[in-house]
Amino acid sequence: MSKPRGKTLPTTIRHLSRLTGAVLRWYGRNGRDLPWRQEKDPYRILVSEIMLQQTQVNRVLELYPRFLKRFPTFRSLANARPSSVIRAWRGMGYNNRALRLQQTARTILQEHGGALPGSVEMLQQLPGIGRYTAHALACFVFKKPLPVVDTNIVRVLSRFMPRAIPLDQSGKADVKKVWAVAGSILPRRHAYRWNQALMDLGATICTASNPQCGACPVATLCPSSFRVERRVPGRKKVEPGREGIPNRLYRGKVVEVLRNLHGGRFLSFSQLALKVKPNYTLRDKRWLHGILSGLERDGLVATKHHGLTILVSLPR
Repeated sequence: MSKPRGKTLPTTIRHLSRLTGAVLRWYGRNGRDLPWRQEKDPYRILVSEIMLQQTQVNRVLELYPRFLKRFPTFRSLANARPSSVIRAWRGMGYNNRALRLQQTARTILQEHGGALPGSVEMLQQLPGIGRYTAHALACFVFKKPLPVVDTNIVRVLSRFMPRAIPLDQSGKADVKKVWAVAGSILPRRHAYRWNQALMDLGATICTASNPQCGACPVATLCPSSFRVERRVPGRKKVEPGREGIPNRLYRGKVVEVLRNLHGGRFLSFSQLALKVKPNYTLRDKRWLHGILSGLERDGLVATKHHGLTILVSLPR
């Protein structure tokens, strides 16, 4: 389907006001009912943001209450054994997020008197907190009028404003430009609702593939509405791995095998190897040692030597 005639993007206050109003009204009727949006506790909002970094919302909805029941406060998380935190993170993937979250809790207790700092600059000094998460916490916890830019918002704004945020040949937007545009059009009195609305619009309507332009509240204002985006496919990045399986999946498998052990038990290297890769041979030995070394550097596993045998467990 071709782009409708006459669809341009007037850079006027009136146009932006209409667009903002339509998105906020849509959000008022259709916003997702997510438990962390009802929260006022900074700790609980922080946990949700770390979980949502690389995990689908449906998975977080299932595991978020379980984790909070086990670790309801900064102090309970900070004082826990790392192995307990890794076990409680079961099902979330990217297990190093669990340890970074615990390190953040410890830093908040030790350096901030147990209270989440409110400035973006101080938030970004916490372990594992980047620009997006710092802005999200400042906006969602402290209601500061700040833009928030995640993958959904990059897509939505680049479609709303293709002249201000042009895509390259592979269909990617310049994220720096997106941040600048997001800040310039932010409705400061409604920053919280606006950021949440853009996320929901990107997650449910303005999706990466097959966007539902007919259901979009701003289809008549959006120059990208109904347009087929022609993209030059980029070269796929080949992840390091073994027999076609990425190393990151093997890392997750190692943690999952150790997580299923009870009472702080160890597995020998050879026992672990066969559980992680049933067709393991001596040719894989150096590769698996590399996987374990990386996990140990990240604090996700512990190893010790017992004679000539290497024993592996979760960290204490």
